[in-house]
Amino acid sequence: MIEPIGYVYSPYKQKFGVARQPGLVSAAQAYIDLSAEFTADCVRGLDDYDYIWVQFVFHATIKNGWQALIRPPKLGGKEKKGVFATRSPHRPNHLGLSLVKLEQIEYCPQTRLHVSGVDFLDQTPVIDIKPYIPFVESKPDASCGFAHERELLSVYWSQTALEQLALFSLDSNYYQLVTQSLAQDPRPAHQHNADKIFIMHLLDWDVLFQVKDNIVEVTGLRKRV
Repeated sequence: MIEPIGYVYSPYKQKFGVARQPGLVSAAQAYIDLSAEFTADCVRGLDDYDYIWVQFVFHATIKNGWQALIRPPKLGGKEKKGVFATRSPHRPNHLGLSLVKLEQIEYCPQTRLHVSGVDFLDQTPVIDIKPYIPFVESKPDASCGFAHERELLSVYWSQTALEQLALFSLDSNYYQLVTQSLAQDPRPAHQHNADKIFIMHLLDWDVLFQVKDNIVEVTGLRKRV
């Protein structure tokens, strides 16, 4: 029987806008609170590592079941690949694996791991943690199929959005989180209407944006109700 060992507290409050891979948005910071039974002894020595593997559950997609064929966003949603040739959350056992940077470990009142470069939805159940060992696990010359690095979009903040950033006392890390997340182009492959205003939920705020000619404009921010 597999049970969660803890839960993620992430700035990504909905699936739309979540970084599609770990490490793409370095400003995406989160923390993992381990259950009370997993004391400091369980992570002794872990802070000697820079990166950790986090195995987790795609909890938001369990109700949708799984699919044998997937339309990866990287292929524009036009070509199908087998589920085991993708990192889709629609998997038979809904398990995910992410490599994230370990920033800090706290021990009071419970064991908390601060991580960055995350692609976790808020409240993601964590089922295991392991240290990353680069001389064993790094294979820079390995073939990566269709999963090539994509070109980033340019991100521009409107004057209104910048004024709201200051008005709401949001710091530079939030600015970077929004900018880096939008540069990855979170839009679904079939939604490229230049007149459409998209809304991405980050922390306690809605980020309004639109995309024209591969340039993202942040049009405004608003407090989530």
